[in-house]
Amino acid sequence: MSTARRFQQVDVFTTRALQGNALAVVLDGDGLNDAQMAALARWTNLSETTFLLPPTDAHADYRVRIFTPSTELPFAGHPTLGSCHAWLAAGGRPRDAAHVVQQCGVGLVRIRRDDTPQGARLAFSAPPRRRSGPLDDATLERIARFLGVPRSDIVAHEHCDNGPPWMAVMLQSADAVLACRPTLSSEREIDIGVVGRHGKGADAAFEVRAFFPYGDGLAEDPVTGSLNAALAQWLIGSGRAPARYVAAQGAALGRAGRVHVEQVGDDIWIGGHVVPCIEGTLRL
Repeated sequence: MSTARRFQQVDVFTTRALQGNALAVVLDGDGLNDAQMAALARWTNLSETTFLLPPTDAHADYRVRIFTPSTELPFAGHPTLGSCHAWLAAGGRPRDAAHVVQQCGVGLVRIRRDDTPQGARLAFSAPPRRRSGPLDDATLERIARFLGVPRSDIVAHEHCDNGPPWMAVMLQSADAVLACRPTLSSEREIDIGVVGRHGKGADAAFEVRAFFPYGDGLAEDPVTGSLNAALAQWLIGSGRAPARYVAAQGAALGRAGRVHVEQVGDDIWIGGHVVPCIEGTLRL
């Protein structure tokens, strides 16, 4: 017999609906097994679907499990902000007025709430990278072939694994990033991030694109919090980016995502607005 469960679908990293990255959130995930969660994620067919559960860590406000249509992730950025927004909108009250604390596969993640002229904006504290350092030559050749660019067009590169095993490359400019026309079926089982700097006068400092395994190849993600978090740690740490900037993502897919990055002390915060789109009851 199916159970009625509260459900929301939100758009993350945007102030306008349909311009960011959609997320499905099941607010009453308790009682669902792994197979049911995976089946729903395949059915929604979004980049991620999340399930909110009671925390098992006394320091957390809630626990979240994050599923793509093909696998479970220990952490992801837009699901973190979207799940937190849905939890607060459904009446969740954090233990600490300063931060919401989310429990997920990588541990505890702090989320703060900022007031902006465009409304409240959430930001998570970027978890530490599990792997860093430059990519090997074979991987760089593989990524260059996928993007359809000469190897010499990659001006910097780095492992950016913070749950998803991102491998990031920097191209000469934002225009070069947007000009890439990869054949998505030509690669699989590799998470690729691409970043390039915008010129003066743009409303964002960097343009970002992200490609992740999906089906028999790769798919492009509209706006990616986990990648932007790891990119910020790399770019700010290496002096390639200031301590505060905005990244644009999604233009290649007709979206207009904006990711707000800020370093405060040793923490790097990744922020974005969340727009509610659908609210109702799911029977599962």
